[in-house]
Amino acid sequence: MSEEPRRRRVVLVTGLSGAGKASVLRALEDLGFEAIDNPPLRLMDQLLAPDPGGGPLAIGLDARQPSFDADAAESLIEGLRARPDLDVSLVYLLAEDEVLLRRYTETRRRHPLAPQGRVADGIARERILLAPLGAIADVVIDTSTLAPADLRAMIEAQYGFSNHTAMTIGVVSFSYARGLPREADLVFDVRFLRNPHYVRELRPLTGLDAAVDAYVAADADFGAFWARMTGLLDALLPRYVREGKKYLTIGFGCTGGRHRSVAVAERMAAHLKEGGWRATVVHRELWRSAEEARLAAVAPSSGPVAEAR
Repeated sequence: MSEEPRRRRVVLVTGLSGAGKASVLRALEDLGFEAIDNPPLRLMDQLLAPDPGGGPLAIGLDARQPSFDADAAESLIEGLRARPDLDVSLVYLLAEDEVLLRRYTETRRRHPLAPQGRVADGIARERILLAPLGAIADVVIDTSTLAPADLRAMIEAQYGFSNHTAMTIGVVSFSYARGLPREADLVFDVRFLRNPHYVRELRPLTGLDAAVDAYVAADADFGAFWARMTGLLDALLPRYVREGKKYLTIGFGCTGGRHRSVAVAERMAAHLKEGGWRATVVHRELWRSAEEARLAAVAPSSGPVAEAR
């Protein structure tokens, strides 16, 4: 019996300007992909001509080209997905408007869709223009509260393994006061657990500290909650894989996003890894707090302080 022909791996990266496309392309390049940023759509057929020996490709697609057409890009992507010689994945990156505005302000860059006008207008125009691609993406990542290292870890977990048909699971902790994570598929509310915030010696710590983790786990209701939740997930995850899902995000929320949700998220990531799953963990509010503190320490006149991701 002849072996099934090897499919060339292609990752298409698109999304809002300033949301992190360049960082994702660099991460993929470090993983062995040949990265090509924003080629004209009319040249895509030539770039992806059948090549049995071709290596993996990472291609950035965005609206910088004056002739960019989202409908044409959508048709192109669907056609590539139908090819038997390609394994195509579409990554869509987005961020909140105020985050994108801040990144452009920090780097003093002009928005490609508003070179002579307001950055906010360019962001709004691009969000509408690229919406069709976001709707068909395989992986959607909101980078508003992601540290660059966390974004890289997510890309490495998803695309850095030879067995890339398995599902990667992202675990995120968050504060309900700041809203649900947009990328979350499943969300668990852990505010019913007793709150370390009200214990004086635990308040300055986080769920990454052993004392906080032990306090959360010692709650009278934690054991039953954990057993039922892990039992549910252990049954659901193989079904998601069977349906072809490549990336799943599980969120854990509490009041401040620093104690209970962090501790439970860490335990869940460890549980998943013990079960053989590829899992990454992101603590949204811990990164946000550190980033806000960094920005507060930078004087307005100090110039660019960070690369627009």
